[in-house]
Amino acid sequence: MITGFACAAILPLAAFAELSNDSMVGLGLRSRPAYDGSDSQKTELVPVVRYLGHPWFVRSTQGVLEGGVRTELLPGLHAGAQLAYEAGRRAGDSGFLAARNVADIKRGASVGLQLEWDHKLGPVPLTLLGRVRRNIDSDLGTQADLRLSAGVFQSGRFGAGVFAQAVWADAKSTRSNYGITPAQSIATTLPVYQPTSGWLNTSAGLLWSFDLGPKWIAVGTLERRWLSDDAAASPLAERRSNSYVAAGLAYRF
Repeated sequence: MITGFACAAILPLAAFAELSNDSMVGLGLRSRPAYDGSDSQKTELVPVVRYLGHPWFVRSTQGVLEGGVRTELLPGLHAGAQLAYEAGRRAGDSGFLAARNVADIKRGASVGLQLEWDHKLGPVPLTLLGRVRRNIDSDLGTQADLRLSAGVFQSGRFGAGVFAQAVWADAKSTRSNYGITPAQSIATTLPVYQPTSGWLNTSAGLLWSFDLGPKWIAVGTLERRWLSDDAAASPLAERRSNSYVAAGLAYRF
């Protein structure tokens, strides 16, 4: 069960968790596509975790389950190095992939660097995060992402925020997720497709939180994600956009 939670924790779950420094741990339920570009949808349990220590940190609230070390360069500006979980792709989650004998992409991890800037524009909290992640399996390549989050509404116990994110991938990463080699083409009956580096996807979403008491908080997110460039043109992409919905309960400590 713990492994299942970790494998699912690749998306943000809470406005509060993303736009505050409070430590928390909890559990939620999420609906997501089998993979970006899939027509198949699945529901799963996911963890909510955030701990920002000195220098250690671990979190799942900024789009990736990651942990590592970070240091404050200037007030509000942190640099760090992280080890992140990479979920891969299970063909069995998608009827399209399973029917065409498309191979799984194994689960693994990546190593990388990040730079995060936290600021308040008047009453509005802002977080800008940039990361580079290189998969430990070199065949799966490297990705870089830039994420901007902003708190936009607060009334009593309820708060809401918005976020936008863009992900860039090198040729190895794009090909491992959306490419089809000649050998794979024979096995899958799909045409050969060799994408190059470029933007992998962009996304935008709404985050919310509701205080249930001094220690407990309900959280949730609604996200729309769009495939970009060569990924969107892949024969493996059944559609160009997908929705992610999640809600959960977390304990602050």
